[in-house]
Amino acid sequence: MFESLTSKLDAVLKKFKGRGLLTEKDLEEGLREVRLALLEADVNFKVVKSFIERVKGRAMGREVMESLSPGQQVVKIVYEELCAVMGEGSKGLQLSPNLPTVIMLVGLQGSGKTTTAGKVARMFKQDGRKALLVAADIRRPAAVKQLEVLGEGLKVPVYTPDTGKDAVAVCTGGVEYGKKYGHDVVIIDTAGRLHIDDELMKELICIKDKVSPNEVLLVVDAMTGQDAVNIATHFNESLDITGVILTKLDGDARGGAVLSIRHVTGKPIRLLGMGEKLDQLEPFYPDRMASRILGMGDVLSLIEKAERAYSLEDVKDIKDKFRGDSFTLEDFRSQMKQLKRLGSLTELVQMIPGGRKILQGIGGELPEDGLKHVEAIINSMTVKERLDHTIINGSRRKRIAAGSGTRVEEVNRLLKQFLQARKMLKGLSGGKGKFAMMQKARRLFS
Repeated sequence: MFESLTSKLDAVLKKFKGRGLLTEKDLEEGLREVRLALLEADVNFKVVKSFIERVKGRAMGREVMESLSPGQQVVKIVYEELCAVMGEGSKGLQLSPNLPTVIMLVGLQGSGKTTTAGKVARMFKQDGRKALLVAADIRRPAAVKQLEVLGEGLKVPVYTPDTGKDAVAVCTGGVEYGKKYGHDVVIIDTAGRLHIDDELMKELICIKDKVSPNEVLLVVDAMTGQDAVNIATHFNESLDITGVILTKLDGDARGGAVLSIRHVTGKPIRLLGMGEKLDQLEPFYPDRMASRILGMGDVLSLIEKAERAYSLEDVKDIKDKFRGDSFTLEDFRSQMKQLKRLGSLTELVQMIPGGRKILQGIGGELPEDGLKHVEAIINSMTVKERLDHTIINGSRRKRIAAGSGTRVEEVNRLLKQFLQARKMLKGLSGGKGKFAMMQKARRLFS
């Protein structure tokens, strides 16, 4: 995510950090590179202009220029201004006091709207709420079937259209059904088009007028960059949306949509789709996103993911192993299996401060599909070797490679990954809980 932008900003800000004295010329040259990086990331030019002006205005102040660490101060200003560009943090989707809460999802075809409807339903169900999905995309027959399949998997009811009914009638019928059967939330999956047209907007405006939704959320593909901002502007002008859900963020190497939508439309980003799976929907936090963009990790999101996946006993056991240097290859194999439940291993490492450098040191990424090889290699080791990796010499590596059907290079790579993971996770095991993690992250900006 944001790999291109992060790499460029990291290179520029590294120059700032290394300077004990910062001149106006240094600042001008650095900010010129930041400007180019943002424009190449498809960030709206008005957003870039405003951002650079604010950073420059603050960085030229006496507090920065006369500071003992002016470069660090500039990095801190860039971080704070990135947060400001993206607006306030998400307050989540709140339930209305008069149930059901009606959430209307709008957007173009291909934005991931139907899948997002299922994700939102799952999110409410996880909170113990009774959700109802309404299949109002009657122009695309596959959309109704897709929503029914999602609902069946989630065990969430789906209100489907009767033959001959138009989209407006389907939506009003769905809301009435939700009221009648005591649903807390009704999620309407409306129709989209390949392009914005008058017919689409008229239909959506009519639906909004009839059902009076509590939320009108635009679902937009983050990978379309500047087009996502233009789409958001058009929908907002016609529907007065209450917020935006950005999808496919895991594949967005640029970040233009994230950094532009709030500033251009004035409407907040509410949720982020981080992948195709139904559990990959996250609240939007500008401070965490700014940290990711600057390559400084996202410790708090990582902690929250871990808290959902691990019990207190699991955490205590593994923490004790790290503290006592008893984390073995057997534990490594077990932890890799558990970490897969949290998402992409590479993405998880990137959430840790310094994680990008660790990945660069091992070739750029952790093998997502290499778990079978990892298991095969570790299974080919003796018990002594699993408990003490230091005894694995050249001849043992050849034997392990032959026994697992792999090459010596792969055995060497696994051992290197094991040592990197051990070092990284041991660093995270120090301190006392979430507060210590936060302090480690915050020190990057001071």
